[in-house]
Amino acid sequence: MLPARNRLRESGQFRAVLRGPGGSRAGGPLIVVHAAMTDPLGVRAPRVGFVVSGAVGGAVVRNRVTRRLRALVAARLDGIPAGCDLVVRAAPAAATAGFADLEAELDRCLGRAVAKVG
Repeated sequence: MLPARNRLRESGQFRAVLRGPGGSRAGGPLIVVHAAMTDPLGVRAPRVGFVVSGAVGGAVVRNRVTRRLRALVAARLDGIPAGCDLVVRAAPAAATAGFADLEAELDRCLGRAVAKVG
């Protein structure tokens, strides 16, 4: 579970990451990671939001994918710079991917997206 201070909650926060200036994106066949430095002073803890649409599958599948992604990101919060917001978007292929596959894809995409904004 992500601590409350590390969660994106409102649509405006998601919009700032996805469409705001200075953002970056890195993706693969399973996920896409959007990153933006929304607090340039780095005072606020990094925040993360997840988008798992109906294209991924039914509610059970979407919830499983979200839980897996949340657990993977929670273990990597220390590597995300302060003031950086992320949106992790699952592709339909994430429904059938194993935990190790999601982990490898997240590490690759997260590193690339954060390096571009950092």
